Amino acid sequence: MGLPLHDISRADIVQRVVDAVRAGQKMTVVNANAHMAVVSQKQPWLRTLFRRADIAFCDGAGVQLAGIVLTGRHLPRTTPPEWIGPVLSQLGNEASVFWIGGTEEVVDKAAEAFSARYGVRTAGTQHGFFDPTPGSRDSTLLLERIKATRPDIILLTMGMPRQERWLHDNMDYLPTGVIITAGALVDHAAGRVHRPPRWVANMGLEWLVRLVREPRRLWRRYLLGLPVFGFHVLVYLWRRLMCRPASSISRKLAG
Repeated sequence: MGLPLHDISRADIVQRVVDAVRAGQKMTVVNANAHMAVVSQKQPWLRTLFRRADIAFCDGAGVQLAGIVLTGRHLPRTTPPEWIGPVLSQLGNEASVFWIGGTEEVVDKAAEAFSARYGVRTAGTQHGFFDPTPGSRDSTLLLERIKATRPDIILLTMGMPRQERWLHDNMDYLPTGVIITAGALVDHAAGRVHRPPRWVANMGLEWLVRLVREPRRLWRRYLLGLPVFGFHVLVYLWRRLMCRPASSISRKLAG
């Protein structure tokens, strides 16, 4: 569907991010769920971002199922809240973190909570309700703060696809560091949202829990978005099936 994803486990993501921080390397980490896949069909810049990312992983049962149907690959599935904790626990005060997203109160609370829990240093915080337009005063000042503090990790928690758009527009202007699109992590870290039990995620039903908790905000994404995602998967599957006979005939003629 135009989104290249890596066949990478949660443990490998943790190790690669930790290694990048310790080596002072720049790295971008993005994730795809069904909503992202649908948006990417109309937003070519998203597919460009995924092609440029150092790590692009599967985040969602729908994408995992689509991978099986379309490619025959069973991609490991994980979410940022599941592996960022292990990353920070390994790094401790070696790492500084810059948070971008959420309300001012929530992002400050999230930064304080993670500093207390993992011992990481807070390089800075920025609420998510700024003007992200390239060249805007808000975005320019934010880039200047990031360049001045040179954080080891930047957590983009502005929600999809706002956080991805800002990363796409500013990737080349960011200093060294690991930039991670982390969605609702800021709410998890601040204690506003609690993750469902592991068995719920393993069954691919985390989306349902989120819908029940935030129906007014998420009903359109799930009740309308998931059927649209399924439609796109069927279209790509139909195209693949229709191309197979033609490919076979071409090979026979070439022989």
